[in-house]
Amino acid sequence: MRAMFRSLLLAAGLALATSALAIDTERAFEDPALQHRYESINRELRCLVCQNQTIADSNATLASDLRREVREMIAAGKTDAEIREFMIERYGDFVLYRPRMSAANFLLWAAPVLLLLVGAYGVVRVVRRRAAEADNDPAGPEAGQS
Repeated sequence: MRAMFRSLLLAAGLALATSALAIDTERAFEDPALQHRYESINRELRCLVCQNQTIADSNATLASDLRREVREMIAAGKTDAEIREFMIERYGDFVLYRPRMSAANFLLWAAPVLLLLVGAYGVVRVVRRRAAEADNDPAGPEAGQS
C-alpha cells in the first residue's frame, strides 16, 4: 500500500513539474494576433547555440534573448519582414530555420537535383554500352556453354 502511494505521489509530482520545464509559460501579448505573430516568428528562427531547434523550442540563454528581442520588435510595431531582416543582418542566413534561396547558396539547393541527373546519365550510358556490347558479340550470351 505504501509503495503504491509513493508511486502515485511521484507520478503526480512529475505531471505537475512539466510546467516548470516550459520555455515561455506566459503569453507575450494579450492581443491574439500579436501573440500568433510572435509564436510564428519564433518558429522560423534557429537557436544559434542548439542549431537543431527553433528559438521557440530552445531553453538556451541566447534563444531567450532572441525571443525577448522579437517580442520588443513586435511591440515597437516592426513587421515580420523587418524582424527577419534584422536577425539576418545580425546573425546571417543561418538564423533562418528554413533558409531562403539566394545566389550564395544556390548550389546547396540545386545539388540534389544535379546529383540525380548525373547519376541517371551514368546509368543510361552503362546500359547503352552493355546493350551495344551484347549486340556486337557474335556468340551471344550462350557462348561457352556446352
